[in-house]
Amino acid sequence: MLDQLYNYNLFGWQFKLNPVAFSVFGWKVYWYGILITIGFVLAVIYGIKRAPKFGINADRLIDCVLVTAPLSILGARLYYVIFKEEVTFKDFFAIHGGGLAIYGAVITAIVVGALMCKLRKVNILAALDLTALGFLLAQSIGRWGNFVNQEAYGTLTGSSWFGISGDRIIEDMKTDQLVHPCFLYESIWCILGFVILHFISKKRKFVGEVGALYLIWYGVGRFFIEYFRTDSLYLGSVRVSMILSAFLVVLGSVLLAVGLKNSTNKGKNQYVEVFDKVDETISVEEDKEEETTETESGAEDGDNN
Repeated sequence: MLDQLYNYNLFGWQFKLNPVAFSVFGWKVYWYGILITIGFVLAVIYGIKRAPKFGINADRLIDCVLVTAPLSILGARLYYVIFKEEVTFKDFFAIHGGGLAIYGAVITAIVVGALMCKLRKVNILAALDLTALGFLLAQSIGRWGNFVNQEAYGTLTGSSWFGISGDRIIEDMKTDQLVHPCFLYESIWCILGFVILHFISKKRKFVGEVGALYLIWYGVGRFFIEYFRTDSLYLGSVRVSMILSAFLVVLGSVLLAVGLKNSTNKGKNQYVEVFDKVDETISVEEDKEEETTETESGAEDGDNN
């Protein structure tokens, strides 16, 4: 049997929804997981489609994703468990009801992704540019999983129509008044950032520009949105996400300033010229690999005959 229906109130629109989408052989499949998966798949499709424009071989990109993605989920859970006092390590794999911290996923993805790029000979900064766009797209969709779970909400709005509510929120807040839909704020912020950076990426001035802008964009948005949340993770009396957001903004600003300075010194079209050479190099390498494979195959056939 599926779980019970929960009441939802989104800007005055009231309806019921089951957090469990369906069940397969007794295994419950939650909307939370489905929405995160949809976001991830769309981000991967987008990445594969645009990889050549960033001078990245799509096959090598997939290799990096296959290793980085599952470890990022573990990183998101580990981050949550570390900073959430009520959750212990024995509950590490109990994630069907939520409990993933996006910053844990981002940090893990950057670290593991960089190592994989090194191994697969993918330009790390170019991969960061492309991955940043994928992050924003995936986050904008995945945040709706928080809505289904009735989590990632904020303080009372004081309005009779603006905000959200639901059975779980009422139980936690001890009131049926509407609260800030922080998940929605972040979803809108991320999709807006995705659209803006998508167009900027077509005229980027240096490798790593989009990645730097992502750090600034997401950091600024998350810093202010976190202020309203009631389920923040704390380090002592300080909200961890606000500290990390401020750090990302500073880091992104430094990277952006250095990159713009270097691109200006090298000339206006320097990035495009270098970028084209990267594409040509990759193409030549792939042609050589194919020729080598064909030669070896021919030699083997000769031996067999």
